[in-house]
Amino acid sequence: MYRDKTFRVRPLRDSLDDLQLASRKLPHTEKVFVADGDALAMTTEHWLSLLAAMKKLFPRLRQVSCYATAENVLEKSPEELAQLRSAGLSLLYIGPESGDDKTLKRIVKGATFADHELAAKKAHAAGMRISVIMLLGAGGTERSAEHAKESARLVTAMDPEYLAALTLTIVPGTPMARHVEKGGFVLPTPEAMLGELRTLVDECRPTNALFRTNHASNYLPTGGRLPGDRQRIVSIIDGALHGSIALRSEHKRGL
Repeated sequence: MYRDKTFRVRPLRDSLDDLQLASRKLPHTEKVFVADGDALAMTTEHWLSLLAAMKKLFPRLRQVSCYATAENVLEKSPEELAQLRSAGLSLLYIGPESGDDKTLKRIVKGATFADHELAAKKAHAAGMRISVIMLLGAGGTERSAEHAKESARLVTAMDPEYLAALTLTIVPGTPMARHVEKGGFVLPTPEAMLGELRTLVDECRPTNALFRTNHASNYLPTGGRLPGDRQRIVSIIDGALHGSIALRSEHKRGL
């Protein structure tokens, strides 16, 4: 989704002006998400200026969040992460998409299982919560089983407060679409991706994670707490696999 854009850090003054405008229109704001991708890549000094402005402008502010890659987190020192948390940055959305190192390399994620595990530990040590995103189908038919099992293992290792599963969609004109056209990648069937979801839910062992599959890309919207609701969620997935629970139709799925 960022392929037609160039990454840049917006001038601090522009962002501060936006916050001023937002505070006038939405003075009771309680949550702020700092867009777009890789926002944690900004320098700590830049972040601290933004967070100080948010704290001043939004008296009810209780959460500031952003996307972060494992690389972003690992580039920050423990002291910098602690500074950011103290200033108000409380939740990081990290999308490993897979725990299988071969799949991670193929999708050019730029980080390994070990990198994501270490990044999660650093974020938690700083007092931040993390939301982990996994991508059903990312391993293709070739590594579907490994992708599912290793993703479950990585969720256990990262121990997130939030967990989401999305479903891979092949978008025309992308490198992945060309890979599919050449026969280098075969997307698993919806049933196979539900099988991946079942493995993910059944085998991951987070301490206490809010789990959701309510993204528009998914065939089966469901959710609950893990581990507490594991059996209920697995039963729902089994119902979908056996045909007693209807899947979301293709025309209702989208990005």
